[in-house]
Amino acid sequence: MAEEAPARSVERLFPFVLRSRNLLVGRETLRRSKRKLHFVLITCDLSENSRAEILADFAHYPVVQHYTAAELERFFGVTGAKVIGFEKSGLAQSIYAELKEHRINKPVDKSQSQETR
Repeated sequence: MAEEAPARSVERLFPFVLRSRNLLVGRETLRRSKRKLHFVLITCDLSENSRAEILADFAHYPVVQHYTAAELERFFGVTGAKVIGFEKSGLAQSIYAELKEHRINKPVDKSQSQETR
């Protein structure tokens, strides 16, 4: 019995992200949409200072570092974007599950970050 499990790429899900309008592009948009945010994707060609800023600003969210700005443009049609986010959805959960190995932070638990009474 031959196994039919070729390596499926997460990129196959990206057209559905565009269709569902669950893509958040740019740092300011992400900052304004934190309640809707599932995870943040930053590019590998992002500067170290910008990377540190994103990690500080989004400490409560998973941050994944993968792809380049050119690849994001090809996948999503966003020119020059190096920081994107995915709104909470089943689709975002599926994408994050496949990109989890590229996560560069451990999200801070919101309940632990508050003072204990």
